[in-house]
Amino acid sequence: MNGRQAVASRPEDAAAAFVRPRPVAEPRLRLVVIHHAGGSAAAYFPLSRLLPRDWDLLLLDLPGRGKSHTQPPLADMAHLAAWTADRIRPWAAGTPLALFGHSLGAVVAHETARLLEADGAAPAWLGVSGRAAPGHRVPDGLPDTDLPDDELMRRLTLMGGMHPRIEELPDFRERFLHLVRNDLRAVAGYRPDPARPPLGIPLTAIGATDDHVAPPGTLPGWVAQTRARFARLVFDGGHFHFLGPAFPDFAARLVQEIHQALQPAQAGRQAFHPSTV
Repeated sequence: MNGRQAVASRPEDAAAAFVRPRPVAEPRLRLVVIHHAGGSAAAYFPLSRLLPRDWDLLLLDLPGRGKSHTQPPLADMAHLAAWTADRIRPWAAGTPLALFGHSLGAVVAHETARLLEADGAAPAWLGVSGRAAPGHRVPDGLPDTDLPDDELMRRLTLMGGMHPRIEELPDFRERFLHLVRNDLRAVAGYRPDPARPPLGIPLTAIGATDDHVAPPGTLPGWVAQTRARFARLVFDGGHFHFLGPAFPDFAARLVQEIHQALQPAQAGRQAFHPSTV
């Protein structure tokens, strides 16, 4: 199997890695969400109340956390993408599929979309959030994986999105740091081939005005990753701008972007048009 894990043959077999808050028997669309470094599916659960009722939501837990806690964390992006694609493939048959990822999840979603497209199971839409375009290096964007524990925690806390009581739970803190170091190593070692062809699916790049991990100026480079429709959304806030009160507005824009991607009239390449929220 060329070093890849076995491919699940049915949706029931692939369900173990997903949180599926409100299963839909015959959905019009399946949206797969891939979380950020150190995170889990739980952070994206509010989406279950904010999507159209005929959409099926699948929140993925990458290895080492949540529903995938028994599997060791993966510190290699190619392995993460292959693991993810193997679990998504059974859900791609017969129903349009959309992929969304934030930060680490954006890279995993992008690489997974390429694997699925190569298999003839291309998603209908790809959303990449909080991540600079491939090849665009951002100094001091993400913490160094070799930082001492206290300094790594300080840097992660400044980025936001942290459990408010993590310092009171030393065992949880230790497990979290082990997990996040592996996640950050996967991002740090990511070296995509700059000569590979673009995707043939609509792509939306999402950022925020004060995100130092993926400043707004790094987002237009994503246009080179697709020959289909491309859009850019820039929200107010930092790296985790959408967590909390802003989640409903953020979800509404995601739904709008996916609806546009599903329109037959949008199938051809469109001119790039930045959009600011």
